Order: sequence, then C-alpha cells, then structure tokens
Amino acid sequence: MVDTLPMFPLNTVLFPGVSVPLTVFEDRYRALVHHLLRVEDPAARLFGTVGIREGYEVGDHGAQSLYRVGVRMQLTEVEANPDGTFEIVAVGQERIQLDRLETSGPFPAGHVTERPDPETEVPEQILERARAAFTAYRAALSDIRGDPYAGALPRDPTYLSWTLAAVAPLPMPERQSL
Repeated sequence: MVDTLPMFPLNTVLFPGVSVPLTVFEDRYRALVHHLLRVEDPAARLFGTVGIREGYEVGDHGAQSLYRVGVRMQLTEVEANPDGTFEIVAVGQERIQLDRLETSGPFPAGHVTERPDPETEVPEQILERARAAFTAYRAALSDIRGDPYAGALPRDPTYLSWTLAAVAPLPMPERQSL
C-alpha cells in the first residue's frame, strides 16, 4: 500500500515501538507539527522519518541523501514554547520504505510503502539469552554512565529486537542495517 506522509528526516535511526523526544525549531517542521495538530483524531497524527545518510537536519543545504527504510511515527505529546518551537514526543509504529520525497510544500512529504515484519517463531531460549546479555550489558554500563534503558524489556520477540537495536551503541550505518 502506497501512502503519503509528512516526513521528518533525522540524523538518527528510529525503531518501531520506541518513543523519541524531539525539539522542533525549523520552520518546515514547525509547519509539520501545526499540520498534525489540525488532525482531529490523535491516533491519525502520523508522520514518517528516515535517517539522513548524508547532509544535515538543519539549514538550507538540508539532507543530501536519505536512507530509504524508516518508521511511521505517531505524535503523542506536544508542548508549544513561547518562541514558536515545540517539544514533542513520538512513538514508532511500523517500518516504511521511502519511495519518493517531495520538498515543494511547507514541509517535506514522502510517498511511502509499508514494510511489514515477517512472522517468525523465535525459540524462548534465544529470547532469554538476548534478555540476559542485555541485562549484563545494562549492569556494566550503569556503573559507568547510567542505565541505557530504564524499562522492562518487551516480551514480544519483534519489539524486543527493536528495543535492543534502539539502545545498541552502533554507528549510523549499522543501526540502519538493523
């Protein structure tokens, strides 16, 4: 299914099921937030994001090259600041593929295709090994700089994989491949 979504490219990779706080200060993305706030149903306040392979989030030059696989996001919290900027929180829903980006409007819009996750059975022993390895990693890291993930790990294998990928300290290309 091809869909058109407002797009918010970022210098990071986001994953389904993971929340992200963002500060929105550029005019084009403030226009995107205003557009989403005009949508009556909060569950329909959707936008897409993909990682920026080359270029910048900010400025006239902008993103020169984008990754094609990203995430459909739902705007869940908005706080307007007196200077016209916003503090928002969005949660990743499902993976999308960016087929084409239009930049002629007040904010970027992407023609996207859904990228559903395949249904796979994961043996419980694999899930337990992943949870145990991450628990050990958490304990070691919290002694140095604090807990990298302050919640209970998901039981669902797909969301467990996204959560572990989201907190993995990897360079952008490796995070994107996950």
